[in-house]
Amino acid sequence: MADRKKTAKSGLELSENAKTVLERRYLKKDQNGKIEETPEKMFRRVAKHIARAEQSYKSSVSEKEIENSFYSLMTEFKFLPNSPTLMNAGRQLGQLAACFVLPVEDDLEKIFETVKNAALIHKSGGGTGFSFSRLRPKNSPVGTTGGVASGPVSFMKIFNTATEQVKQGGTRRGANMGILRVDHPDIMDFIFCKRHNKSLNNFNISVAITEEFMKAVKNNESYDLIDPSNGKKIGEKNAFEVYEVLVKQAWSNGDPGIIFLDRINRDNTTPLLGEIESTNPCGEQPLLPMEACNLGSINLAKFVTEKNNETVIDFESLKETVHLSVRFLDNTIDMSIYPLEEIDKMVKGNRKIGLGVMGFADMLFQLAIPYDSERAIEVADTVMGFIQQESHAASTNLAAQRGVFKNFDKSIFKNKKNERYRNATTTTIAPTGTLSIIANCSSGIEPLFALSFIRKVMDNDELVEVNPFFERMAKERGFFSAELMNLISQKGSIKDIEGIPEDIKKIYVTSHDVSSEWHIKMQAAFQKHTDNAVSKTVNLPHDATEDDVLKIYDMAYELGCKGVTIYRDGSKENQVLSFSGNNQEIDSFMRAVKERPDTLNGFTTKVKTGMGQLYVTVTEFEGRPFEVFATIGKSGKSTTAKTEAIGRLISLALRSGVHVEEIIDQVKGITGEHTVFQNGGLVLSIPDAIGRVLEKRYMPEGKSKLKTENTLRGDACPECGQLFTFEEGCKTCHYCGFTKCG
Repeated sequence: MADRKKTAKSGLELSENAKTVLERRYLKKDQNGKIEETPEKMFRRVAKHIARAEQSYKSSVSEKEIENSFYSLMTEFKFLPNSPTLMNAGRQLGQLAACFVLPVEDDLEKIFETVKNAALIHKSGGGTGFSFSRLRPKNSPVGTTGGVASGPVSFMKIFNTATEQVKQGGTRRGANMGILRVDHPDIMDFIFCKRHNKSLNNFNISVAITEEFMKAVKNNESYDLIDPSNGKKIGEKNAFEVYEVLVKQAWSNGDPGIIFLDRINRDNTTPLLGEIESTNPCGEQPLLPMEACNLGSINLAKFVTEKNNETVIDFESLKETVHLSVRFLDNTIDMSIYPLEEIDKMVKGNRKIGLGVMGFADMLFQLAIPYDSERAIEVADTVMGFIQQESHAASTNLAAQRGVFKNFDKSIFKNKKNERYRNATTTTIAPTGTLSIIANCSSGIEPLFALSFIRKVMDNDELVEVNPFFERMAKERGFFSAELMNLISQKGSIKDIEGIPEDIKKIYVTSHDVSSEWHIKMQAAFQKHTDNAVSKTVNLPHDATEDDVLKIYDMAYELGCKGVTIYRDGSKENQVLSFSGNNQEIDSFMRAVKERPDTLNGFTTKVKTGMGQLYVTVTEFEGRPFEVFATIGKSGKSTTAKTEAIGRLISLALRSGVHVEEIIDQVKGITGEHTVFQNGGLVLSIPDAIGRVLEKRYMPEGKSKLKTENTLRGDACPECGQLFTFEEGCKTCHYCGFTKCG
């Protein structure tokens, strides 16, 4: 039942999911796709390559000692660098940074130069952020041609199409962030540019909110719209009305998010080099144009220990890990091959790094502290405050050994005697989707997405994976059973399950057990001690209102967050898996296609159609339709084949987790060549007849029995067919590690 298992080849303690993720996207392969290295060799490759940077500096310890320290740091899963470093260190591609921001100038040639540069970055494994705020609004005159401008959104579509054609390092498509200032004249077009979920699928989008705008919102006043080509006012809008539209669209499908641009620029450590306009794809890394940043995360679950019969945080060990991690990330800057010379110059001029955390929920589990409590906020404040303090100290130590960053004289630290840093920034709370799978810990600072879930293994069996801390506690308290873990994997949460002690229910909460207020409070607690920003998603139930979203945005602004992303469950058109709030039912389909049990019960119904007598057999699994077999009597071979095909496709949809209501909606009402009356109703065609059979059985009152709420699950992963969760500002697959955010 436990999900931790040693690999025979490497000796590393890896979960089955970790092995799957490493084999799919990290381990070195030959030209035929055959894996050439073990996980142990991968970590040795990375440690050796990053330690080579020591050759450039006088150090009291040998390069080999540093290599071994880096190797232990990673293989003990105390720290992991961002994915491009694990993938590319010591290999030909050599690009080790995750986050890039590129400028988008109001010039056609420069725009397409940026498209080309973005393609190079995506090919190397990085994600890109853009501000389209410099582009003149649509229908503005273009002096050189006598034509009119097409506006920011039209150019975003060009960037999106280019991204679609480039795969990151041969593994996945790139990811983008698109930003537009709220005072841009095309702001309404931007807010609605993803309203139908059919375009800009390679973009996250965020509106850059200004202080002036927020003041106007508060006072229900108008604010100015500025033409970026000349800086002149060309109109105005009521701020609160725009804010309401922004909230409504985010409520509708999660896009756009918001960033507080003035707040971000107040923390810009090198303002003489320019203003920050954009962030990376998940919003946690604000960067100057042509700047990049490499990230890494400390696994907080590894720093809980027993002392004097009390469970406490091991700050001594954490300090040692922070200092070594900062050294690792600073070395990474020197060892990375950046795709553009201008980026290389900017990165080595500012030497920004982003040290963050993962495993925070697991730390709270070990400390027996509920995520949604003031004690948890205090832990966040203490731990991140400590990491911030020690990362700055580590950067100061490196500056004494290696020198301050080149642009130090253009930084806010120039005239501060006690602030001499090697790095312009040191901390970021970044998404850790794949890293947390490798380390077998909870993602970033998010609550757990599920305490138990079902994973398909290679022989088509199902393995119930359980959070190791919850499993251990369940065994210690005497309520563990395979049947209970399976039930939890179906429900996702334990809050409504009988037989589990109430104190355990309070501690072991999942994301949808946590109210939006606690999500924001936690984000703000970490932001307080983070140089850059925090990647997090506020998950809302399906029945959350637009007013709820408005309160979240207001709260994020008031508590000092640099941005906020929300996702209301079921708001994406193609979300296919959901819980039922009323009947406490849940779809147990945790992968693309459910395997058929040997024996199923069902029923057969005869329906008269214009093509002959139709026999519809429906099998059921756990009270729900599972398969549909349709046969038509005394008809031609073509009709027989089509009828069988309809049944097979409906069966596939049902076994993939599509609700019967959606199938009925698709097939009922299709008109065929011959219609007939039966039982007082008109049967339009064979698919219409099948729809009527399903409707009569499962929707006797014509109403949906299932209500979409309280789940982190979304549409199917394009690589493994299992299902996304929405967290850390991104869609993430917890089964194979695929992420929509680069």
